[in-house]
Amino acid sequence: VLTFAGNGEPTAHPHFAGIIEDTLALRDIYFPQAKVSVLSNSTFIHKPEVFDALNKIDNNILKLDTIDTDYIRLTDRPTGHYDVRKIIKGMKAFKGNLIIQTMFMKGKYQGQDVDNTSDRYVLPWLETVKEIAPRQVMIYTIDRETPDHDLEKATHEELDRIGKLIKDSGIPVSVSY
Repeated sequence: VLTFAGNGEPTAHPHFAGIIEDTLALRDIYFPQAKVSVLSNSTFIHKPEVFDALNKIDNNILKLDTIDTDYIRLTDRPTGHYDVRKIIKGMKAFKGNLIIQTMFMKGKYQGQDVDNTSDRYVLPWLETVKEIAPRQVMIYTIDRETPDHDLEKATHEELDRIGKLIKDSGIPVSVSY
């Protein structure tokens, strides 16, 4: 698998579409069985050239941790204007050619509760996921040390419960602990 991810948002690169075109062409020549994946925070999917490039790859993995704007501002801290409704509209435009990736966690951040494993966050998120109709959902929790030591991993039981809700809605799900 050839994966674009890492330090920063891959789709923010001014030549992202060209890089994907070149990657796919080289992949087809040298490693035709290899998959191409992009892990994206979804902020640039409204740009036609980014949308088109993501639609060509094998694994278009887009983040959607919640649909709650206040939660997003607190935990994800997007720079500039972030419109979750615009992100959701962009995700729907892929017509199922995407994988939604969501991180669940608990604890406190800057003194505020950030537990997005409760029905308050999960149920509206799940309804939105069903509307988007991705080909898969990946859920996971904190995997490494965080800047704030009051953040906690979601438990296996919490992730399994959320995973079952997704599966019961007819969407394939992978759960990582």
